[in-house]
Amino acid sequence: MSNVVYGEYGKDRTGFFFGLSGPQLIVTVAAGIPAVWALSRQQWGLLLALLAGWALLAALVLVPVVGRTATGWLTASLRHAVGGITGWTRFRARASQGRADDLDQVDLPGVLAAVTVHDGPPQGAEQRRVAIIQHHQTRTWAVTASTTHPGLATADPTERASQGAGLATLLNACARTELVDEVLFTIRCGPDDGAARDHWMNDNHTPDAPPLARHVNLHLAAMLTRAAVRTEAFVTLVVPERRLAREAREYGRGVDGRARALTMVMAEVEDHLRAGLRIREVEWLTSPQLATAVRTGFAPGDAAGITDALAAHQADPAVNPDVPWAMAGPSGADLAMRHYSHDAWNSISATIKLPARGAVIGALAPVLAPTEPEERRCLLIAYPILAQTVADRQTASAEWSADLGEELRSKAGVKTRAKDRIALARTRSLDTRLATGNALIRPYAVATVTVPKTCRIAEHGRRLDAAIRHAGYAPLRLDLAQDAGFAASAVPLGLSLLRTTE
Repeated sequence: MSNVVYGEYGKDRTGFFFGLSGPQLIVTVAAGIPAVWALSRQQWGLLLALLAGWALLAALVLVPVVGRTATGWLTASLRHAVGGITGWTRFRARASQGRADDLDQVDLPGVLAAVTVHDGPPQGAEQRRVAIIQHHQTRTWAVTASTTHPGLATADPTERASQGAGLATLLNACARTELVDEVLFTIRCGPDDGAARDHWMNDNHTPDAPPLARHVNLHLAAMLTRAAVRTEAFVTLVVPERRLAREAREYGRGVDGRARALTMVMAEVEDHLRAGLRIREVEWLTSPQLATAVRTGFAPGDAAGITDALAAHQADPAVNPDVPWAMAGPSGADLAMRHYSHDAWNSISATIKLPARGAVIGALAPVLAPTEPEERRCLLIAYPILAQTVADRQTASAEWSADLGEELRSKAGVKTRAKDRIALARTRSLDTRLATGNALIRPYAVATVTVPKTCRIAEHGRRLDAAIRHAGYAPLRLDLAQDAGFAASAVPLGLSLLRTTE
């Protein structure tokens, strides 16, 4: 049995005519009206000048260059230049300036500056308080869980297909809750510092062990540490404020009411994660655990020190192993055009374009494989879920646009290519899938490579692009938005690249 190929997806928006969207078509036609007027007046010199201007405007509006039109690049470049002049693209932590008066106050750069972390109500026998993440700018709430998955390297096609069905079941269940509108899977894979293994060996050391056995074990530990990698996986649920506030009325309103409403969703999602996706361990993070995950996201080299502090805390409860939120972020960060600089590290992020021929589960594994001992790779796979009313409206609009575009091309005598026919068929099949109870998803993925500043970040960025292409996908650099790409893929705080403000 071969692996199942998933290719039943299409463009988010289908153009009306020759792939053009409504605004693009209006601007192009309106810009050509003066040329038609000059032609009717037989003013040939003016006609040539107007045609040249129309061609230039059409190129600026229509021709994409690395994912954006020239107008889009110009707008983004102007914003980046203004941000650099005014200092908006530079971040200096309050703790680095001696102004961290409240250690529990979140101090993060860029798009994460408007984040607040609350402690949820006590749960279970251990009375754990799960961290509730509030994004003020986007008006969303999120919770994050640390997960342990056995992986897909040894899974047969039947098992992969079963987990694919489990993922679809999870997303459909989240859609039926009418609360969750985005599920984020974050994976971080980097070199193993060996700290956890060293503590385990010290705790399990046998003084009367044979000298040869100790010698071999030490050499194996040294060799395995250089070759081993450390993998972390997180699942984040994102809920809009407008939905959660309505549900929280039954639980007492306020942060506590919202946290209790999220608890019910967390329990339902955890069941699907364990049963459908074969995830062995699901631990919803508390505020100290989430701060540690954020700190190691910005500074991978701090993981060894945190592991030592946790081991010391087990021996001596007086040792404080927690990372305060005022110091969870970088001490300084700067946004360049093609990379993001944070503390002693540089990062490059790229989005991953879905292949036209479809994809199989586990195909993104090469993207997570570090190529150098000091390199860390991160991958975000996001599944935004559209509300049923929005999905029905967009599906009907896309189907109408596809029919109109096909009719216009037919009247213009333009032959419909095979690629366009496949896209049209996929667009028309969405209505059937929605009618059978499936949710409409707008998935996207972001990959990030992080290396110390002593390494050439441009070279590692090219290696990341090569790994994405080796996996069968196409990379698209997030130039001028590297900070947002890094924050979404490396920091499990529920940042969405599809949502700005509400």
